[in-house]
Amino acid sequence: MKLIDTVEMMNSDNYQERFRAEYFQLMIRIEKLSLFLDKYFNKELDFVPNCDYNLLHEQLVHMIDYKNTLKERARVEKINLN
Repeated sequence: MKLIDTVEMMNSDNYQERFRAEYFQLMIRIEKLSLFLDKYFNKELDFVPNCDYNLLHEQLVHMIDYKNTLKERARVEKINLN
């Protein structure tokens, strides 16, 4: 899934669809940041980032915490994330 695939859900009148879009967007961003950090750590980037590794890693940790919060909310509200 790509971010573009979530546009229709994000524009839905149904809050559950918007919630699912938010969750999927977050998952996409977590995956991309994780891959970036792996390359950063292994010195495989073709540029030098302005932001240091530790700050980006902290961002990833918060994103994962947020993902877990969304999963718990989905469980409570019976929102299917599959």
